[in-house]
Amino acid sequence: MPGGNLHDMVQNFLDAVDRVVVGKREQSRIILAAWLAEGHVLLEDVPGVAKTRLARTFAQLTNLSFARVQGTPDLLPQDITGGAIYDLKTGQWQFRPGPVFHHILLVDEINRTSPRTQAALLECMEERQVTQDGISHPLPAPFLVVATQNPIEMEGTFPLPEAELDRFLVSLSLGYPSATEERTLVQAFSQRDPLPQLGVVLDAEQLRALSEAAKSVNIGEATLDYLVDLCRASREHPAIRLGVSPRTTVRFAQLLRAYALLLGRDFVTPDDVKALAPYVFSHRLVLSQTAVVSHRQSRAVVEELLNTVPVPVERVP
Repeated sequence: MPGGNLHDMVQNFLDAVDRVVVGKREQSRIILAAWLAEGHVLLEDVPGVAKTRLARTFAQLTNLSFARVQGTPDLLPQDITGGAIYDLKTGQWQFRPGPVFHHILLVDEINRTSPRTQAALLECMEERQVTQDGISHPLPAPFLVVATQNPIEMEGTFPLPEAELDRFLVSLSLGYPSATEERTLVQAFSQRDPLPQLGVVLDAEQLRALSEAAKSVNIGEATLDYLVDLCRASREHPAIRLGVSPRTTVRFAQLLRAYALLLGRDFVTPDDVKALAPYVFSHRLVLSQTAVVSHRQSRAVVEELLNTVPVPVERVP
């Protein structure tokens, strides 16, 4: 566990997010954990529930660069990654970086972009670089892609392929606020937007320190066995045609370590696995044809997995 001061900064970070995106503390914690685990986030929600604002808030509180790309069918790969521009002065082609060369990239309505443009993000998200004319250009670190999808409007969209979905460590929705939270939201924005007033709470160096500290968080043998059993069970469930990959198992473990760290612990519990499994599994599972015809949802199937695989009882370190 990092020093108490650093842990206090994490709590201050989440408190500051609460001032702008009211009532979404757990979602903010999961997104921050994914970032520390070097993962990316897919937000599936209706318009107007602060998806863009949440990404902007993360950038504001960390003083890191932010870029937003609106997904449209005519969006080209180079509109995101950048491309070669001919310089008339030098008579040479020069690489001009695109919006992906920011610490936080928000891709709004990613499923409205063409498969070719979606594929351009694969190297960025996995290799953290852009290759142009055989030359690799590294992306800034830390790097986070937050992509959004509207689950209601599906007309004119291009569903993300499994390879693309697997690059997102977690998928989640913010949902509508409660009546009390919505009232608080109206009061908070009654005079002026609180976002520009927020200062830096976690800088890049502190984020790196947290990320390194997360790697030393312990996963006990029983909890590790439970994690592996749960991932393997997803490949054997009759309602699932394609379960999670071994790569997912490894990335899930990294997420669990970061999540436990943000909760102030230096160990992972089976309850952490149960809490995060829906966010890691749901967008990766490919349901069987029978399940699809029966209108079964991925989240419901994940709950079945969690109810099927025995939860170990592990002694707290």
